[in-house]
Amino acid sequence: MQPPMNIRVLGCSGSIARGCRTTSFLLDDDILFDAGTGVGDLGLDELARIDHILLSHSHLDHVLGVPLLADSVMRRRAGRAPIQVHALPETLEVLRRHLFNDQLWPDFTRLPRAHEPVLALVPLTVGQVLTLGAARRRVEVLPASHAVPACGFAVDGAAGAWVYTGDTGPNPALWSTLAGRQIAQLVIEIAFPESERAVAHDARHHCPSTLAAELAHVPAGVQVLLTHIKPGELDAIRADLAQRLPGQPLRALQAGDILSLG
Repeated sequence: MQPPMNIRVLGCSGSIARGCRTTSFLLDDDILFDAGTGVGDLGLDELARIDHILLSHSHLDHVLGVPLLADSVMRRRAGRAPIQVHALPETLEVLRRHLFNDQLWPDFTRLPRAHEPVLALVPLTVGQVLTLGAARRRVEVLPASHAVPACGFAVDGAAGAWVYTGDTGPNPALWSTLAGRQIAQLVIEIAFPESERAVAHDARHHCPSTLAAELAHVPAGVQVLLTHIKPGELDAIRADLAQRLPGQPLRALQAGDILSLG
């Protein structure tokens, strides 16, 4: 039996502005899903308790907290096992080549000492099931369809799964994977209003028409939570969705929300 889950929304915006923090969700107090600017709202002791970071893909708004977190907690975690950064091999290669390269940022996979680093990069694959954290959470890696290699995640809970799609456009493989599963909450992205449908298509993000088509696959009773909305676009997206999905309860997440699942 899984213990109750509390997921803290540190950030859920598609970019930055006052009050807008990019994607990051904290499960319990030791598992982080993506590491956007919302990570900066955690205190040092909270940062130091994180043992696992799961990255959906390599884009800056989802990974920029990783190097800064490593720098902040390196001294506090002395003598402890490294923080495990779990991601697709393609994502890890981007981190190695373009982030932890001693040019853009120091290589914290070798600091403070090569044999005792603060970070360890751990590859994962779509379909893999991980058991992570003090609460032994079962985390499944889900398919995503984005401009770069990407994935989503599902965490099992007593009342059903918490599903986070990551950044994605239309994604038939996701619904095939989730078919027959009990889902409690679906955190699904939508970045652009319908007026920017062409941009959404090229960037492989959702706009209202593509999101409405995807939600046809979602069973009744699942709480649908919207994430990754670009700053300033919430009202337009709400209006577009109200035309396409009249009466369907859709809630846009905000930084600071607590998602409680039995």
